[in-house]
Amino acid sequence: MLNKKIIGALLALVLVLFYITGWWVSQEPDMLVDEIKQSRQQLGNDAMIGYSTTTALIRVSETLLDKRGGYISNDIMPPFVFLDNMPAWELGVLEMSRDLALALRKDFSRSQSQSTENVHLKLAQPMFNIDHRNWAIPSAESEYRKAIAKLYLYRTELADPAKPDSQFYARADNLRDWLNAVQKRLGSYSQRLSASVGQDRVNTDLAGETSARQSTNVADSSMVKTSWWKLDDEFYEARGASWALLHFLKAIETDFADVLQRKNAMVSLRQIIRELEATQQTIWSPMILNGSGFGLMANHSLVMANYISRANAALIDLSELLTQG
Repeated sequence: MLNKKIIGALLALVLVLFYITGWWVSQEPDMLVDEIKQSRQQLGNDAMIGYSTTTALIRVSETLLDKRGGYISNDIMPPFVFLDNMPAWELGVLEMSRDLALALRKDFSRSQSQSTENVHLKLAQPMFNIDHRNWAIPSAESEYRKAIAKLYLYRTELADPAKPDSQFYARADNLRDWLNAVQKRLGSYSQRLSASVGQDRVNTDLAGETSARQSTNVADSSMVKTSWWKLDDEFYEARGASWALLHFLKAIETDFADVLQRKNAMVSLRQIIRELEATQQTIWSPMILNGSGFGLMANHSLVMANYISRANAALIDLSELLTQG
């Protein structure tokens, strides 16, 4: 029979293996910008409009599934079930991918409000919306891979003159609509990150509209503070969303180059990209710190909120530029 020392040693070995495995699968993937750019360059100067944006969504989604350890948000076996940083990062990437997939379906691939939807995008977009924690039939991974396959079909038909129903329209109004959705997403991340130290927030829900009403009355102010257990989740979700958005904006820079130059807005887009690149700096601390605003300890959430807020402010300016004639 096994004695207590042997059992203890085996348990310790299992815990060490779990720790190493958890650390290994929690490493964030590298940026894919150069890979996407090289893929377009291989097509030559006549690469079709929409190739870079579609490719960015494809490669970001594939990386979500094929990175170290694969997709782990819906894993129910140890040690993956005990991890939270990488699943939060995956959710951030997925949220940005869902927004772009929706924009592709209802804006970028349609010329007018009365035009028909692209058949491939019509099927792909809902597949991204399955619960990211779903592990049974169908699993989240299987649905995401089906969506990616549809995106490949859409991208192939973009270059086929015999398939006129598959188009990508690089227009200022289409781009502005997607940017407005991104603004709301970044605004939410900024607020959630800023709540790491607790904030007494004034209710501005109805500000600027004297006749506005809401379903139920709420207090004029409220204390908002993120739970200590959720600090790292909020941080990594925002970091994952910023990682995905960086790829999409780099692709937009290529596909919408003529529009951005005509509006003299290219420099504004590049400023947004620069702010988001700062969110991907190496984290040297072994854990996400939550010091007070001007205290001795760093507050990683507030630093991330600063970069995202600056990017969001630049996004608002870019939207204004696209609105102008």
